[in-house]
Amino acid sequence: MARAAEFQDGAAQQRLLREGRIKARGLMPDCSNYTYLAQVRGDAGTETLAVYKPAPGETPLDDFPDGTLGKREVAAYLVSAALNWQVVPFTVYRDDGPMGPGSLQQFIVADLREHYFSLMPARALDFRRLAAFDVIVNNADRKSGHCLLDGDGHIWGVDNGLTFHTLPKLRTVIWEFAGEEVAESLRQDARQLAGELTGAAGWVRGLKQLISAAELRALGQRARRLADEGRYPEPTSRWAYPWPLI
Repeated sequence: MARAAEFQDGAAQQRLLREGRIKARGLMPDCSNYTYLAQVRGDAGTETLAVYKPAPGETPLDDFPDGTLGKREVAAYLVSAALNWQVVPFTVYRDDGPMGPGSLQQFIVADLREHYFSLMPARALDFRRLAAFDVIVNNADRKSGHCLLDGDGHIWGVDNGLTFHTLPKLRTVIWEFAGEEVAESLRQDARQLAGELTGAAGWVRGLKQLISAAELRALGQRARRLADEGRYPEPTSRWAYPWPLI
């Protein structure tokens, strides 16, 4: 495991994930794509754990281009960071992975007994933010088990590969807030995001390397729509729920 100082320094841990040597330790269970628990080591002897998803291990899909899910994982992190919502763990794209290029995400030490269904309604405020995030990124696969509770009590949303499609694809277990007003603070953040997407901020330049121009435009439109309309969407059919739910 990483030295304590490494975990105390978020910037150092991020640098380690960007530059460290990746060693796959084993496949993680119950994943539709090849997903590895990885050990990442730095030159100074520091190390940390990460989740590595190589593009060659992605299962082909009819509605998402092949080999793009890892880039969408990184794009989801960039949007989460730009919103300052901290709902997606730090994620980078590594071209030098041992099984090919792919996403590398900070490993969350989580209480696996907890997930969306067990954490609601006590953590409704956190899930309202995550629900708004999923609307903005058009998440097509928000299962209950994709909501992790870490040791500090923070809730993270992981497995964000099925995102940013130009067509409406929202599939989620988080429908408790359907029709409710979105908090004004979240609407303001969404409005600011939509404005930044038309500019030349560094994170936007990075986003353009991960999703298509059409997907970028659709992202801005969804953020603007959430800010202007200010309500959580309603499920339109049974298709709006992922399977399995957990």
